[in-house]
Amino acid sequence: MSRSTGESDRFHSLTLDGNNKPYSKDLTDLGSPVSPLRTRPSASSSSSSSSGSLGKHHPPLARISDGAGARKCHSGELSGDSIPKPGHRRSGSGPLIYTAASASASTATSPSAANVLPAGNICPSGRLGKPGVASRAPARTDVLGSGTSNYGHGSVMRAGPAPAGNAGSPSPLSAAGRRTGAGDPQEVTKLGNEHYKKGRLEEALRCYDRAVEICPGNAACRNNRAAALAGLGRLGDAVWESREALRLDPGYSRSHHRLASLHLRLGQIENARKHLLLAGRQPDLLELQKLQSVERHLARCADSRKLTDWKSMLREADAAIAEGADSCPLLMASRAEALLRLQRLIEADSTLSNAVKLERSFPSCSQTKFFGMISDSYMYIVRAKVDMALGRFDDAVKMAEKARQTDSRNVEVTTFLDNVRLVRTARDQGNRFFNTGNFAEASTAYGEGLRHDPSNPVLYCNRAACRSKLGQWEKSIDDCNEALRIQPNYKKALLRRAASYAKLERWTEAVRDYEVLRKELPGDTEVAESLFHAQVSLKTSRGEEVSNMKFGGEVEKITCEEQFQAAISLPGVSVVHFMSASNQQCVQISPVVDSLCTRYPSLNFLKVDVNETATIAKAESVRTVPTFKIYKNGTRVKEMICPNQQVLEYSVRHYGL
Repeated sequence: MSRSTGESDRFHSLTLDGNNKPYSKDLTDLGSPVSPLRTRPSASSSSSSSSGSLGKHHPPLARISDGAGARKCHSGELSGDSIPKPGHRRSGSGPLIYTAASASASTATSPSAANVLPAGNICPSGRLGKPGVASRAPARTDVLGSGTSNYGHGSVMRAGPAPAGNAGSPSPLSAAGRRTGAGDPQEVTKLGNEHYKKGRLEEALRCYDRAVEICPGNAACRNNRAAALAGLGRLGDAVWESREALRLDPGYSRSHHRLASLHLRLGQIENARKHLLLAGRQPDLLELQKLQSVERHLARCADSRKLTDWKSMLREADAAIAEGADSCPLLMASRAEALLRLQRLIEADSTLSNAVKLERSFPSCSQTKFFGMISDSYMYIVRAKVDMALGRFDDAVKMAEKARQTDSRNVEVTTFLDNVRLVRTARDQGNRFFNTGNFAEASTAYGEGLRHDPSNPVLYCNRAACRSKLGQWEKSIDDCNEALRIQPNYKKALLRRAASYAKLERWTEAVRDYEVLRKELPGDTEVAESLFHAQVSLKTSRGEEVSNMKFGGEVEKITCEEQFQAAISLPGVSVVHFMSASNQQCVQISPVVDSLCTRYPSLNFLKVDVNETATIAKAESVRTVPTFKIYKNGTRVKEMICPNQQVLEYSVRHYGL
């Protein structure tokens, strides 16, 4: 259902009691999703609504919609908020009610009662009437028509149904809807509440959507829908619905309270404070304390950034999120910046992706200041920094240019854009020189880029490749060390350092790096072969026997005990598969063993048929097949009986590297 702005012609019937005072029975307070739709008992005085809000505990943020649900914030201002007329007052969640002065000035049967400002589709019984059917009072009914003037000043028509097409009446229900009771907003809301309590938020939202369709001018229906949307993580839509509820009833405390909670989650402190104070005469102290705590952590976060104390900045950002600002894109971006400075690049990139999703769901107020720059500009700056660190130089320039367009007067933004452009130019020049074989010029170009961005692991790794081509192995290792210090899991830098160690015949360091790479890249045959040759060279340098070491090949079949003893005594690791050709489990796992033999070529893979070589099976106490035993330099280190594929592969990798 499309969201409409508040028309002046959405009215509700109002009935006066025998004392010429309006019933306080109303359906404006349709109840939050924790209570059923109800009417309140008759009373001549207004009762304030509960200032409590469903959602003091917010469900985890679900996947954010990037589509039409996204709406821009307007500094928390409420569009279309109406101000009650003099002589009237409004309860927190109930209808507009006469003061003594206004009550004495009108009667129940006089057309002058048009001065009453209706606030709900209220029938004399206190129940919602069927859509399109006029309410019947015990004596005489005045039905407010659509009118053409301001809210609450419609024309008065005598008893009878509202004219067809009256904008103040809900659209007629289908026959199927009437049969199922779908036209009764009380029943629809009650069903939605039941779904909500059981955590079935999608079903609850559908019920609340139906209630809003039936009663489009009812603030409580909007508030219920806002609660379901917030639970689904659609915070932007929830804010819009809450504002719409306040447009319909500016004094509705539950919507003020919900908006305060939503703005707190979005990190918009001033808007949260404004609505928290409007939620009731006595603000919720717990919510006020949470708001103040978030505000303190944000201030400390800004101070830490000025001091380049990135650990403190990360700690304060996490604390603000834990206190309630769990859906604030700017806080997520500040976390990403701190993680980036702490050389935790992958975490920074993941955190920033979440921040971008949140920003699309509910864009930040474009002119809000954050860390001294416009909030949107700060988001672009952090995205550019992460892109730079991960080698996405073109994307980094685009983000920096957007930041400059957003905040052209900010010195930090302007300086950063100039720097990013210089780094990209240096990278491009280095790549061109490298591709043409001019490795010295390429090395110089990458060095120029590092002068502008001294913490860029990609430029260090690129220069290491140039120095490796020039035979400058020590310098290549130094650059790889710097790249790995900034990004510890940088596989390309690790591979180039291992190759440089091999060139310098520093086999212990080479084997160590290749073993790490084998764990990270178990299917890479080039890494496996490099590791094998490094292991052979290391053993040779130690004077160990290497003539029997082999790389790759097929699973070797053992036919006698002497062959078995010789095989498991070889240097390195041997994996023995005790099997039987007639056993189904052995038949199923044999292809897995063949695959492991190919993936781990530096290991010896053997198979022993227990039916053909019973003496070996007896000597090794094998009673069940398939059984696997792993030997290292002739000593058994692992035994597995009927293992699954995952256990077998884990053990082979663990003992083979």
